[in-house]
Amino acid sequence: MHPSTGKTRLELATKKVLTLEAAKHIAAAAEAAAQAHNWTMVIAILDDGANLIYLERMDGTQTGSIKVAQAKAECAIRFKRPTKMFEDTVNGGRTGFMMLPGAMPVEGGLPLEVAGKIVGAIGVSGARSDEDGVVAKAGADALAASQAE
Repeated sequence: MHPSTGKTRLELATKKVLTLEAAKHIAAAAEAAAQAHNWTMVIAILDDGANLIYLERMDGTQTGSIKVAQAKAECAIRFKRPTKMFEDTVNGGRTGFMMLPGAMPVEGGLPLEVAGKIVGAIGVSGARSDEDGVVAKAGADALAASQAE
């Protein structure tokens, strides 16, 4: 109880959140991976509420990939799993997964984790879905490496 009010004090959780600086770091690592393969990509970084923090469209990338990258990241954050899981499930014959609101059954979306907690997501679009996945993983790995230091 709070001594002056007689009310119970509620303890609120604290959490790590992605900053713009962190989002740019993640995107830079993803961009470097794309450039190493001569792929052009859109890279979207979202916070844990699926709000866009940072978006990059590399020169020459089709504009249709802007919304696709964001949708991949949104799916990864809302369902707390890589979008490749959805792609594999649909390819395995469970096409009903395509009807889940917000599902994006195409590889290239990954949750971003720090200390076992999801802090956001990365979504990548612009090439084949497996190539999008390689670039998204490079971004996610950069965040993980920055936390291990």
